[in-house]
Amino acid sequence: MIQQQTLNENQQQAVNYTQGPLLILAGAGSGKTRVLTHRIAHLIKECNVKPWNILAITFTNKAAGEMRERVDKIVGLGSESIWVSTFHSTCVRILRRHIDKMGYQNNFTIYDTDDQKTLMKAICKEMDIDTKMFRERFLLTTISNGKNEMLTPEEVEKSASGDYNKKKIAEVYFEYDKQLKNNNALDFDDLLLKTVQLFEKCPEVLEDYQERFKYIMVDEYQDTNTVQFRLVSLLAGKYRNLCVVGDDDQSIYKFRGANIKNILNFEKVFPDALVIKLEQNYRSTGNILKAANGVIGHNQGRKEKTLWTKNEEGERISFHSFDTGFEEAQHVSYVIERQVAKGLSYNDHVILYRTNAQSRLFEERFVAANIPYKIIGGINFYSRKEIKDLLAYLKAINGGQDDLAFRRIINVPRRGIGLATINKIQEYATRRGIDFYEALKEPNLISSLGRSASKVQHFVSTIEYFRELVPKRSLLDLMDEIIETIGYMGEISKDEEEVAKTRVENIDELLNKIASYEEACQLTGEEATLSDFLSEVALVADIDTLDESQEYVVLMTLHGAKGLEFPYVYMTGMEDGLFPSFMNITSDDPEELEEERRLCYVGITRAEKKLTLTCVNRRMVRGEMHFFRPSRFVEEIPAELLEWSGLYSEFSKGSKMDIKSSGVESGIEPPTEKVKNQTFAYKKQPRQFTVDSGKTLSYQVGDRVSHSKLGEGEVLEITQGGRDFEVTVNFDNNGIKKMFSSFAKLVKM
Repeated sequence: MIQQQTLNENQQQAVNYTQGPLLILAGAGSGKTRVLTHRIAHLIKECNVKPWNILAITFTNKAAGEMRERVDKIVGLGSESIWVSTFHSTCVRILRRHIDKMGYQNNFTIYDTDDQKTLMKAICKEMDIDTKMFRERFLLTTISNGKNEMLTPEEVEKSASGDYNKKKIAEVYFEYDKQLKNNNALDFDDLLLKTVQLFEKCPEVLEDYQERFKYIMVDEYQDTNTVQFRLVSLLAGKYRNLCVVGDDDQSIYKFRGANIKNILNFEKVFPDALVIKLEQNYRSTGNILKAANGVIGHNQGRKEKTLWTKNEEGERISFHSFDTGFEEAQHVSYVIERQVAKGLSYNDHVILYRTNAQSRLFEERFVAANIPYKIIGGINFYSRKEIKDLLAYLKAINGGQDDLAFRRIINVPRRGIGLATINKIQEYATRRGIDFYEALKEPNLISSLGRSASKVQHFVSTIEYFRELVPKRSLLDLMDEIIETIGYMGEISKDEEEVAKTRVENIDELLNKIASYEEACQLTGEEATLSDFLSEVALVADIDTLDESQEYVVLMTLHGAKGLEFPYVYMTGMEDGLFPSFMNITSDDPEELEEERRLCYVGITRAEKKLTLTCVNRRMVRGEMHFFRPSRFVEEIPAELLEWSGLYSEFSKGSKMDIKSSGVESGIEPPTEKVKNQTFAYKKQPRQFTVDSGKTLSYQVGDRVSHSKLGEGEVLEITQGGRDFEVTVNFDNNGIKKMFSSFAKLVKM
């Protein structure tokens, strides 16, 4: 028998129930990963299920890695045959084998967000789309939502019913899909959609996988969207041994297409399903759980459950209110310094916020206090310029149809092939109906190229040389050869010393990744292929970069924190108008506010030992001062659980706070009765600066610019404000930043 002494009664029931549909409602910190891994072991060792007949799906590589590690440990020999992976990774493995049945080549490229933006920008230019009316980001989001709902361009066009805007979106969708296929490329949504379409088009392929995966387990089921639900339903359609694990109270990804009805209506879809609730929490103290229950209990659209624990009650929830965001950051910084001085680690602490913009004040304060920190959700490692350049070479070598890859590297390093030449080649390719690389092979037929033809020929010869090396060299040797042959390090050496050093370190880390990939393949007996490596790096998410062994304070959004846990959690910006946001407060759809409340619940349940909530009276928003009152979510926490200090001692509904201090210790005067009793206020004050933006800037969108502290980057967007230009720049080594031009003093390169 599998050792189940560590499982409680409900967990054991979930492990032992193996036939037919099963819904496990797993509250935060209730040991769901433990249940899933024990269930897999039980199937193999007690039910004689073959390891290769089991599929376990989750949402992040981090979660899949953790589950894989536990499965290997508990199952032992044969565990490598179990598929434990994310939705997207599972679909990639299937499509690599069968997508040729859909008219694609099996060595397809996966486009990341940057690739999608580049493609959409080109499409808008070709189709003469007014990007003020149809912003590129809006078009991509609309298409993504359509794919998540399994809507084809034809169906979107049919539903337009004479609506000009919808018809135009459908036209863009047609062209976007067409160019993806011409480039033998898929975006992230396609990975799911094409797999479903493959199964529906080729029933023999579906039957193969139904026979392969007789037992299917899906983690974080509350986050599934329509196409994921369809995928799982198809795979489980024959044997119906489907076990889904999730928590409707942690459904926070509606903006990504997640459909909470998938979990709320599971018993309607599978009437014979057994439902098991896991309500015992092993993570947090009693007071933290009582606070979480108090907040989430205000939601109507949920399945009833109450978290409880055998852990100690622990400290009460600290609630601090401050006058400004600067004071908020200063206080949190001071508390962390005191905790570390007592012997705790920096990585015991996480700062959570609703929007990425809130990180700035904490960053500035941490730099001043010499506190090490890392922002999760900043620029992805694989989005850095030097990494994207080298990966584009690998994509170009792997297949000849990825126009974006060739356009990116044709003049990297500089070969004297300018934008005018590239546009001429693209026009020739479009006129001939061939892909960009095929056009590159015919430079002498493009009369307008002139002397550039020889440079293009040399580039093509270089690519063909690398392609010949693919079957002869390891991926690591191939990458070394590319870097040396194109002289990439020489190009980097032209940068400032510190910038060049950072870029070299990034390239070294890419080489480490390639070596690790090849080593992992060797251990599992799988072939290390260029296509599979590119798939693996394309599917890396921001959360996968979190190294919990490193000594730094983590800063991240509440959305990014899901699935993580920390001893000390600081939920900042707890203000009505910020969290919940003003839009959700005023929305006619009550579900919007309920999702915000679920997000608050997720934040609270990340804390193991101590939870601190902070808010401010006034905060700068888009250059203007706004006044706020504390978040209604704080009011929903039972008052006896809170220790209060700061500006406010009572809320609009008359609920009394347990005042730990008068507010004097923070140097803040108590609020007047008028301020204390005000209802939600969102008041504007005049801008705090008076600068003249001037009529023009020396740079424009697409230009390379330099900043005195942030280094070099590319201008992504320029917006005319009332008194100044707001400039958005993607800095090579510091990610995307927004700033006012008069303060930024950017210099065109």
